Formats: sequence, structure tokens, C-alpha cells
Amino acid sequence: MIHKPERVHENRSASNIAPAIVVIFGASGDLTQRKLLPALHSLSCSGHLPSETHVLGVGRTVLSSDEFRHRMYEGIETYARIRPEAHLCELWSQFEARVHYETLEQTDPEGYTHLSAVLDGLVGGADASHASILFYLAVPPEAAADIVSGLVQCGLIHKAHKNRRVIIEKPFGHDLADARHLNRALQYLLSEDQIYRIDHYLGKETVQNILSFRFANTVFEPLWTRDTVDHVQITIAESLGVEGRGKYYDQAGILRDIVQNHLLQLVALTALEPPISMSGESLRDEKVRVFDAIRCVEPNDVVLGQYGSYRDEHGVCRDSQTPTYAALRLWIDNERWRGVPFYIRTGKSLAAKETEISLAFKAIKRPLLSEVAPSPNSLSLRIQPDEGIRLHFETKIPGANMRTQSVDMTFDYSDQFGERALADAYERLLLDALRGDNTLFIRDDEIESCWRLIDPLLGPDPRRALHPYAKGSWGPSEAQNLFGHTGRTWLRCCSPQAETP
Repeated sequence: MIHKPERVHENRSASNIAPAIVVIFGASGDLTQRKLLPALHSLSCSGHLPSETHVLGVGRTVLSSDEFRHRMYEGIETYARIRPEAHLCELWSQFEARVHYETLEQTDPEGYTHLSAVLDGLVGGADASHASILFYLAVPPEAAADIVSGLVQCGLIHKAHKNRRVIIEKPFGHDLADARHLNRALQYLLSEDQIYRIDHYLGKETVQNILSFRFANTVFEPLWTRDTVDHVQITIAESLGVEGRGKYYDQAGILRDIVQNHLLQLVALTALEPPISMSGESLRDEKVRVFDAIRCVEPNDVVLGQYGSYRDEHGVCRDSQTPTYAALRLWIDNERWRGVPFYIRTGKSLAAKETEISLAFKAIKRPLLSEVAPSPNSLSLRIQPDEGIRLHFETKIPGANMRTQSVDMTFDYSDQFGERALADAYERLLLDALRGDNTLFIRDDEIESCWRLIDPLLGPDPRRALHPYAKGSWGPSEAQNLFGHTGRTWLRCCSPQAETP
């Protein structure tokens, strides 16, 4: 176990943001209640939001502001990191007074004129044109361009408004052509630095720690190369099924829902070259270079699956060919990673909910201490849950013989920093957007590079079968075929349980 440090090295300035209005489109939906308002409440309680900050929910559902506040309070009580309890935060009465709701039909021009008048009232009329406003579009991607167009036409945002920004939720487009069209439509209306494409995985402290762990430790950075790494594995496993989202999911599938965004972002952060700086452009430049270096995925580099009862889910076609599981073997053709396979997988209704990145190091070529080769070392970063890091290495067994045994060195976030230390990803991303820091948001060329990799896998292909798998398993057994005859297997380095397909 790693001991607590005497000093903390901090490289992040304190919050210093201007009072703003956060306008949430699609505010009557699940995301606002479960994530956005709980995140804003926790930011307020922790002193990161100015007391003059207002939240305005906008949606087609007819609600009064009081009804909306009641819904949001239920979500905050259940999901917020800092809940409205006496021993945690007593600011709810002040926070709720700055939470409002307006019913608006997104395609009605008069609705945007009314919205403009409401915002004028919140900021005091005369100063409205200079107010900082963050528009959060918690709506399907096909609605994004129309909403932004409505905002532009009524003067609520334009390219000269540097203190007004728009957050676009994933999925950003349905395929490469659709993503390009959406990029062009938005860039016609706004400047690129006003467009914040969100992937909440990038807001996770443990995901950001991929960079900190590597670049702040000279012990590990030299090992991040094909000279020492045998292969890399990244798993995003979900134990739940589609949970009432069958109609949406049957149109999206696992490739659009997870691989194109979360999973490829983890690949890039694991594989990128050291950026010139941690500024938004430098980091995103390096991610794009990784995506552009990934070889086109061949049919024998992908395994798709579907859990057994998926077609019985409400809203799912009875003959659906939509995958709920995907495993891929990626090759990054650059100097650092050439010849090192990246095995990535994700799926619904798997045996556990966990996200993990593992670097499996090369085996000792010539056993020196005994006739039996020791187990290869591995380094694993546990993104969620039980967040932490595990180093697997060999040590001598006490006694006369030179025998070794595999042992682990572990670091656990909750033991080190406390159970409430890890802020929700949306807290960090909302705060960054209010500050105007786009480092953890996705640029237009990133989006298109990711779609370029995934697009060829979206359509039917007789060379790619859809393999069934049982709910509660680790996916189809065919995923093991990606390893060929190398002796490799799927790892769960931060969990001692053995896998069974």
C-alpha cells in the first residue's frame, strides 16, 4: 500500500469564473436530473460557482419552475457528490432560488425571442448583451444545429460572443458523413472555440491521471514504448443492459455509443506522444496524431456480439443485428507503438461494471534465477469503480532457493484522498466550459478521425458475424480469437476473479 504524501503537488489554479447563466436545453430529461444539476449543486457547495450564477432549464415538457426545482432536488438528493444535507451542504435554499424553467418548442422562432427576454430579466436587462452564458444541449445530435440557429437568429449568441459557448452532447453525429455535416453547420454559425463537444469520460479524474501518472513519474515514462510493452488492453464493461433505451440503442449500437468516443479517447490518452504543453490545442493535436496512425480495422481484427435477450427489449427490432458488444485489435503505426497490439473491448450486460487500462510488459527472454520463467509484469489503471493503480511484479520467496512469486503494489484513491475526493466528471467539465478551457473537450478533427476508423464497421459485412453471448458473462468466447496463438488472454488486473466467457 502506498503511504500518504507529506506534500501535495498542485498544478491547477483556483476557480476564477465570472457569474454566468447556464441554459440547459432538454432539461426535463434524465441527464439533467441525474448529472447536470447534481454537478452544478456540488460546484456551488464547494465554492466554485459565483453566487450570482443562474440555471435555466428549457424543454418541451410543460413544467413550472417550482415543479422543475422539485424534480431536480430529487436528483440532487440521490446523485450529487455533495448533497443538500446539514453535514454536507446547507446551500440548497440559496441555490434553488437561482434555478428556473421555461417551456420552449425548439423549432418555434418566437420561443427564442421569449427566451431572450427571460435571460434579459435574469441579468438585469441593460447588461444582458455582455452576460456570460453557457448553453448546454442535452438533446439528440440532429436537434443541435436547429437550436444553435435559433439562438443565433435571436441574437443570443454569435461569433463575436467570446463569453458564450455551446456544449454538444454525444453522440456527435450518426456516422462520418453526418458528423462532417454537423461540424460544418455549427462552424457556419459559431467559431470553433465556442463549440464544446463533450465526452464525460475525459472529465474523470482517473482518466486525467493517465497523463499525470505517465508524465510526472520518470520511473514509468521510459517504459511506455514498444521496447518494453508486449500489448495494451482497455476494457469498458457495463453490467446493465439497455435499460429502457431500446429504441435509441437499436439505432446506435455499441460502436457508436462507446467505441467511437469513450474507448477511442482512452486509446489516444494512453498512446499519445508527450504534448508540448497541457494546453487544449497541444493535447488535442497529439490525440489526432494517434487516431491518424491507427491502421484500418480488418474483419479479423473485430468481434461483435449481442446479449441473448436483447431482441426482447422494448423498442428493439425482433431481428435486430445491432451489436451490444465489440472487441477490436488495433495497430498504431508510429515509432513508439509499431508492432504492439491494442486490444479494446466494451459491452452491455457483462459480468461487472468496470473500466480498466492495462499495459502488459514483455516476458523475460532468458530466465536467470530459475528454470521457470517468471510471470510478465503488468501495470493497470483502474478508471472505475474502486479507482486506483496496480503494479504486478516478481519478488523472491524467502528461503534457500532463488524462487520468485508474483505480488502487487496498489494505490487506492479512496484510501489516499477520501471517498468524496473524486468529483463527478460533469463537475470538472462544466467548470472548464464556464472558464473557457476547452482542453478536455473534443475538437472537430478528433471527431472526424474517430468516425473515419469506425465508419467501415457500421454496415453489414458477411465477414463479420454477430456472436450471441449470455447476460452476466464476459461476452462471446470468440473475442479470445483476437489473441491468436500468442498465449495472451483478456486481463482483469485490478480484480482477482477469473473470467469465464
